[in-house]
Amino acid sequence: MGGELVAAHPTLGQLIMSADSGALTFKLVAPEDLEQAITIENVGFPADEAATLEAFQLRQSLAQDLFLGAYQKTGSEDRLVGYVCSTLSSDASLTHESMSTHVPGVGLKLLREYIARLETVHREKSAPYERVLLITHENLRRFYEKAGFEWLGPSHVEHGSRPWYEMRIILGFSAQQPPPGVLEALQRPSNSGPAPRLLSSFPGGIPELASSQSNILVNKFDLLCPGCGSVILKSSVAKLTDAPSVQIEPADSPHHPLLPDLPPSPTMIQWWLITPSPMEFENIAFSHAVESLGDKMKLLACAECDLGPLGWCKEGGKEFWLACSRVGYQTLLIDRG
Repeated sequence: MGGELVAAHPTLGQLIMSADSGALTFKLVAPEDLEQAITIENVGFPADEAATLEAFQLRQSLAQDLFLGAYQKTGSEDRLVGYVCSTLSSDASLTHESMSTHVPGVGLKLLREYIARLETVHREKSAPYERVLLITHENLRRFYEKAGFEWLGPSHVEHGSRPWYEMRIILGFSAQQPPPGVLEALQRPSNSGPAPRLLSSFPGGIPELASSQSNILVNKFDLLCPGCGSVILKSSVAKLTDAPSVQIEPADSPHHPLLPDLPPSPTMIQWWLITPSPMEFENIAFSHAVESLGDKMKLLACAECDLGPLGWCKEGGKEFWLACSRVGYQTLLIDRG
């Protein structure tokens, strides 16, 4: 039976969260690196959505040429920091069967490299690849559109508690290539509305920025990068939490005028707490663990303009903290097109 498409595993969605996209090499993921891939998977997805090591081992053994990794040099070793894996299927749409069988920020770079390799194989007719399908959550639509994917709408796949949406690239289809200027427009920061308002501009302070849902205070407005204005987090996603201040400014880091100093610990301040995964964010970048700050802390920054730190998380943790005073707020409704 001739395969007609590449059905992409949802792990594609995790790749935008990788910490550092510099000095990358791309190569097929070896069996000994699958445990590293599962570690990335478990950080990026809730338990009801994450793949298992056994599933990855099956995909890698049956479709090794469709399991591409992004590697970063760490000392004398290459460390896996992102991956894309797929299966080959004759189905015209993604189903549970087509994702579980195989017929014989790092994120965007890796994804484009992956598509480029598939395009080459398609041109050379060395494998029966015709199109690429993936499923993703709605908040990552723009990320995949940057890589050339077309939005198809709701998916029939039920996997975890959140709805999935299907996107597609038809290999060798010239219309998939955006006209001059469109790609550049997609690469620009996503803000198209009024400038973000800072916490200091609200006379009533935090009470103006929170709303009650099921007796929990959540962010009333979208949280924005205070620099470029791109959306960091959609409204009603973060929980308002009082917690001790944390030293998130490395000693050698220059002070940015848009990022107010945080008081010394253990002074209590207000944070936006996001759980359980970085998939909740619209746009975020993570640093490597900063040893000088202790406890394997990673710093959070805007993925569009690199402004930060806006907050922090622990390496491998499921809690992500944004300082209320270090993000902007979109208080006006705008046309999102």
